[in-house]
This record gives sequence, C-alpha cells and structure tokens, in this order.
Amino acid sequence: MTIWDPRNETQPREDLDQLQLERLQATLNRVHRSVAFYRRRFEEQRFDPGDFRSLADLRRLPFTTRAELAAHHPYGLFAVPLREVVRLHASTATGARPVVVGHTTRDIRTWGELAARVLSAGGVTRDDVVQIAFDYGIFPDGFGFHYGAERIGASVIPTSAARMAHQLEIARDYRSTVLLAPPSVARSFADHLATERIDPKTLFLRVGVFSSEMWGEPLRRDLESRLMIRAADAYSIGEVMGPGVAGECAERAGLHLQEDHFLGEIVDPATGEVLPAGATGELVLTTLTREAFPLIRYRTGDLTRLDPAPCACGRTLARMARVAGRTDDMISVRGVHFFPGQVAAILTALEGAKPRFVLALQREAGQDLLEIRVEVSEGMFFDGMRRQQQLVDEIGRRVQEELGLAARVRLVDPRTAAPGESPVRVVDER
Repeated sequence: MTIWDPRNETQPREDLDQLQLERLQATLNRVHRSVAFYRRRFEEQRFDPGDFRSLADLRRLPFTTRAELAAHHPYGLFAVPLREVVRLHASTATGARPVVVGHTTRDIRTWGELAARVLSAGGVTRDDVVQIAFDYGIFPDGFGFHYGAERIGASVIPTSAARMAHQLEIARDYRSTVLLAPPSVARSFADHLATERIDPKTLFLRVGVFSSEMWGEPLRRDLESRLMIRAADAYSIGEVMGPGVAGECAERAGLHLQEDHFLGEIVDPATGEVLPAGATGELVLTTLTREAFPLIRYRTGDLTRLDPAPCACGRTLARMARVAGRTDDMISVRGVHFFPGQVAAILTALEGAKPRFVLALQREAGQDLLEIRVEVSEGMFFDGMRRQQQLVDEIGRRVQEELGLAARVRLVDPRTAAPGESPVRVVDER
C-alpha cells in the first residue's frame, strides 16, 4: 500500500532521532517562553531548556497529567494568543469536564497531513468514496479524518452520527468504498445489515478504518467477515491532536507512531520509570510541532508497548501495540499490578475462550485471591469435561506466566459473565 510521506515515514533512525532532538529543543524553549505552567515547572526542576542536549534529558522533567490540563481550563496552557487559534476542540478523555484543545492554521495543516498518513497506511486512496460516521461535534475525530481524506483527494461524505438506516442508505446510494467510524458503530452497521437481510456484496465497501475505542482481533475478524472489508486500526487522543497520531499498515504488526511529530515513552504506571523497548506500560507523549497546545510528557493513561524496529512495510517509525487497557483500570492482588486488557489479550489467543470475563477479587484464609470467570463458545460445554479442563489449565498457566499471578479459573455460559456491551467486569467480593 502507498506510503503517503516516504521522506519522513521511512527516514533512517539516526536522522529521525536528530530531527526529534531539534524539534524538542524548539518546543521546550517555546513553552518556557509562552506557557506560565511549564515555566514554573522548569524553574522548580532547575531545568534550563538551553542546556537540553539529548533526548534522554527529557526524563529530568515531570509528567503532565490530565488533571493539570483540566485545572487550567480553558486556555491556561495555550502557547499562542487566542487570536491565532483558528479551531477549538475538546478531548473525550475521562474526567470531570473536557479539556479544550486549540489549533493554529499550521496545526490544522499538520493534522491533515498526519491523518492522510494514517488513512493511506489503512488502504485509503484518492479514488475512494469515504463515509465518515464519527461525530462532527466539538470532539475531534470526525474533523481529523475529514482533513486527512480530503488531503488524499478522496470524495468525503460526512454522515456523522446518523442513524443506521440512513448510514446504510448513503453507503448504498453514494457507493461508499471506505467506512471511518468507531468500531462499535461499525458493528451496529453490520448488525443492521443482518437484521435487514442485506447482502454486504450489494455494497461497495472495501476498507474500514476504526478508532476511538479499544477493540481487538475477534471484532476485526467479525467486521471483515460481515462487511467484506479490510479493517485497520488507528489511534486517536484528543488532548494531543486527534486522529493521525498513529495508524496500522498492511502488515498489521502495530500502529506506526508519527515520531517526527510526537515523541513517545513507555513508563511504569506505578513508578513513572521509563521502561525498555518492548515492555508494556503507560504511553507518554510529547508534542514536537504543535503550536497552540504543546504538551510535555503527557500521561495518556493508555497501556501499550513500542517497537522501534523497522516494519516490513518500509516505514521506520516505531510501532505501538493496540491499547490493552487504561491505567485507571489497574488491579492489585498480593502486590501484583495488572490490567483487565492483559487478561483479555490472553483469552483472545485461546481457541474456545471468549474475551468476555469477570475478574472477581476474593479473600480466603486471610489472603487475597483472583478468580477469572470466562465465557466460552457455545459448544464447549457439550464437548466433554476433558476439553474444558484443558482450557482452564491453559488459561491459568498463561496468566501465571504473563502476569506472575496464580488465579482460579472458572468457565461460564456465554453472555453470563459480563452482561451488556462491556466485555469485562471487575467485582470485589472481599
């Protein structure tokens, strides 16, 4: 598939490191000069941006948190006067109120370029008719993908959050070839086709790029089968920019982080210590080219890992794994910290188990215990006790190996573990 910006997406690693350093130096000087919050932070740390010499020096600075962004609502962290801000959006992250994010004319232009990279990696071309089923309100997803699709030269249909019958009517009548949507909306679209007994072959869809929610391989396979498309993942975070931060290529070996614009770190959620390449932890992002709303070491709360090795597609940008969970979901049992997303990843890899489960925290003989109640495929209970026991043993073994925690595993009937739309439920029975 096409690489939208080969010069920057495939540049040698040493050149990328140098570019990051130069842009980071400029960003640190700019926020020191223009953002009172960061100026105070630098003074507290006795940090002089003029002495910044290597990317490793960034670790000397404290993190920026979402609570701090909210505390400076609405414009306290802007680095330019409001008259230079041409667009205001808000993040959708969890919190008491949204974080206001500003964009200059240059920010908008950069946003379109990065979104075009992500869409190109996902298979979108100038010959496509792109149906965008993201909300076009104050949140950024619809607009970000819109900029990228137009930059590519595709025809854009901004259907926004229309009802499914209307989405289907447009897809059929306008001959949409690409669907951009949250994965839950794409699933509803597929459900509507099934309910109306409409053969997906009568549509023209061939590609789907899905973002803004956590989703995994089972849903990918389901959507690809029921919509007859190729589905790609994209990472969007409103506080940093929106769609365009990272996207999946045809290799499906991770989402390429646009490192010439965002410097990524993986840190231990509990200690803040920077972790080595390949380790799973919290993603921390520093913007390198944002004018209106630059962020230094922003804790995203998203759990993932980064792989700096070049991709078979030719891109040299680091690849981030799909987000496995949120730091605010962290569970502790007998001193072991883990996240529901890590358990979901283990179950997804096992035949017969479904990534719908309950994590029950229990106490026996004065000790905390973890019981994992796992939904299984409908035929599992009719296939004999031996197969059930093998699955229980395998789940327990993998949890022990990957989480370092012994857990009790119990199989339950489909749709009884985590009722409703949520695939996981945590209950404290202590």
